[in-house]
Amino acid sequence: MALRFEVLGRFNRARAARLTLPHFTCQTPLFMPVGTQGTIKGLTTDQLEEIGCQIILGNTYHLELRPGSQLIDDLGGLHKFMNWKRALLTDSGGFQMVSLLHLADITEEGVTFQSPVDGKPMLLTPEESIHIQNNIGADIIMALDDVVKTTITGPRIEEAMYRTLRWIDRCIAAHKKPDVQNLFGIVQGGLDPVLRDICVKGLVERNLPGYAIGGLAGGEDKDSFWRVVAQCTAGLPEDKPRYVMGVGYPLDIVVCSALGADMYDCVYPTRTARFGTALVPEGVLKLKQNAMATDERPIDPTCPCMVCKNYTRAYLHCLVTKDAMGSQLLSYHNLSFMMRLSRDLHMSILEGRFPEYVIIQLNFVSFVSFLTVLVNKKVSMPYCRFVRGFLRMQFPKGDVPKWVRNAMVVAGIDISECCTPAKYPRDAMDAPGTDIPELLPPTKCS
Repeated sequence: MALRFEVLGRFNRARAARLTLPHFTCQTPLFMPVGTQGTIKGLTTDQLEEIGCQIILGNTYHLELRPGSQLIDDLGGLHKFMNWKRALLTDSGGFQMVSLLHLADITEEGVTFQSPVDGKPMLLTPEESIHIQNNIGADIIMALDDVVKTTITGPRIEEAMYRTLRWIDRCIAAHKKPDVQNLFGIVQGGLDPVLRDICVKGLVERNLPGYAIGGLAGGEDKDSFWRVVAQCTAGLPEDKPRYVMGVGYPLDIVVCSALGADMYDCVYPTRTARFGTALVPEGVLKLKQNAMATDERPIDPTCPCMVCKNYTRAYLHCLVTKDAMGSQLLSYHNLSFMMRLSRDLHMSILEGRFPEYVIIQLNFVSFVSFLTVLVNKKVSMPYCRFVRGFLRMQFPKGDVPKWVRNAMVVAGIDISECCTPAKYPRDAMDAPGTDIPELLPPTKCS
């Protein structure tokens, strides 16, 4: 086992931990941006390090297609190849059974893909997936699992779960570098609690370095989503990291962290940036809207990132409608937002103020901070400012979704205070004379 997982603080099910990997020591909860082919589109590794990225996710299937895992291995592994000194995680290629289903044929031996590049067949077996990942050299590698959409019902769900358990043994046997790479198993079972329980118990018996909860964020209803997360985290070991795959909406990450999960990944922050949308504490800000054309404020006056310090919404509006630089700057901001969210979750749990972070807390802005915002950001705001908790920022009218309320009951956090309309003004983002950013319903995160 090539990792050490130390829980440093707790609030009920939520935990803040130190995850020590061969290439980096991480703080959890943490979000991992997706660099499918060894790169985050539009950002350098120096920029990712600058914003506090701890782990980058790469994809086994796509890296094998090009440039090829053998070439990566010959050139010193993916860390050296992409000039990334911190941790890496590689997905097994199992997700492509869903995303490229029209190109895939799944049998007990493995999955045969028709390459979207040249049309040639590629057989990905558990053994081949691990061999490729051993060549790539990531700190964490994922077992090949049989992935089906959670919206599917019937015997296919049970078949996939039992095949996932059979395949984990083949992955373990094929793994040649357990001293430097950590093999995580993936819990499958759809939305069936009985199947999920069988899979959790089967994987725990294998005593793996860590465990992932798979088969979610694929279109299932949110009430089913959180219940699967709660069930799986409750059954997985306390001393091992828990990774919810494919989750990237900030609200989902806060809820899953409250339920005891530690790690997340998703393309959402960078994909939504390419559509001209920025993440802000209140939700999202659509910079393509005409109202942004003359707005001299930053994306978020409270954000310390390079983009918010140097560029106005008006400038970014001009870029996102005409220039690729716009998506690059928004990707930088959005990933900076996600890294800050991860740090805030870690510190609030560690310092014993996680409920306040989720719900509400009041602070006064210092006179210096007030002048900085007033002069440099050109924002009208009161001297006394309310700093609200995550849910109050997201739902100022008190309309917290029922699934969130139900999940927080299980997490042991009383959010009733957030379920009534706020009785004080929102801060600099919508002070008198400014516009409230339009809040978008999130689209599918995949």
